[in-house]
Amino acid sequence: MYVVTQAPTPMHAGWPAQRAGAVLSVNLDAVAHNYRLLRARVPNAVCAAVVKADAYGLGAAQVAPALVQAGATQFFVAHVDEGLALRPHVGEQVGITVLHGPRPDAVEACLAHGLRPVLNSVEQIGWVRAVAQAQQRRVGVVLQLDTGMSRFGLSAQDVADIAADPAVLDGLDVQLVMSHLACADERANPANAEQAARLVAYAAQLPVSAPLSLAASSGVFLGPDYHFGLVRPGAALYGVAPQPGEPNPLRPVVGLKAHVLQTRTLSKGDRVGYGLTWRAEGPCRVATIAVGYADGFVRARANGLVWFGGQPLPILGRISMDSMTVDISAIPPGQLEADGMVELLNETYGVDDVARAEGTIGYEVLTSLGHRYHRNYTRTA
Repeated sequence: MYVVTQAPTPMHAGWPAQRAGAVLSVNLDAVAHNYRLLRARVPNAVCAAVVKADAYGLGAAQVAPALVQAGATQFFVAHVDEGLALRPHVGEQVGITVLHGPRPDAVEACLAHGLRPVLNSVEQIGWVRAVAQAQQRRVGVVLQLDTGMSRFGLSAQDVADIAADPAVLDGLDVQLVMSHLACADERANPANAEQAARLVAYAAQLPVSAPLSLAASSGVFLGPDYHFGLVRPGAALYGVAPQPGEPNPLRPVVGLKAHVLQTRTLSKGDRVGYGLTWRAEGPCRVATIAVGYADGFVRARANGLVWFGGQPLPILGRISMDSMTVDISAIPPGQLEADGMVELLNETYGVDDVARAEGTIGYEVLTSLGHRYHRNYTRTA
């Protein structure tokens, strides 16, 4: 009979090191460095910090205070409840903006906790205006304009309608007018300049005077024409390369090490994994490690690598839910055995490298890292 006398450690806090199959390291000094680097690139704009999706999977409760210490005073999240969860970790004086804005039943909670909603549609404007009027106060908001991505924001017709009837914004203190670049990671794409021009033109029609915002992580590196009054870097804070194919000026933030569960020697013709998709061409040694697709590494990973002592080791076959198999033939016998550790993310092989192997982007790799790791947050100050 088992008696539980204490609740397990919450999953977001990570599993204890002595029981976890892998260790995720988050360098908070690197996060702070990246924020300061980004802020220095936009001397005439406010540099906010995007910590949606639990700081891109790395833990907003730990990351956000480091960003506050680095000078961040404005934060962006996606959902109201992300903002509610963030508030205790950044204090009452820090601004928190909710990118999705509130649903009708969430407006009062959003405003009561000092969260600033982004209003993406005429319907959202109406929901927030009704609460502002009922409470007899002006409410700080952000308006988002659709400048070509067809995802969020007021259309050109919506803007024209508001220009013709400014009373639509009664009770609302529009503090920022924003849009979002669709192709910011493609420096030469003409859509970037087109969107910037539309933002300026649409905003000029509105019966408000507010700073503009267009650039997120990659947009910061397009230059001053895209910085406007506020930039909203997210993934760049966590080390993701802002412009593919160009040198990455940001420091890597995450490392990941996994324990070896078992090793074995294969003979020529032996196969590995579900579907038996990999076949040994000769004798080799393999190791099964304690990370799988439930931990953020896709099942059909192509050309994937892990590392041991600076030596790259190829992943073999399909990745399982909780494990993967790697070829350790290049490691002398006795150096890597059961309960040893290999690296899946390090300073040589980061989230962008994993993304290329998986045919995706670093954003997805970061936000897919699971909650079954022991999490180790490091700072030198």
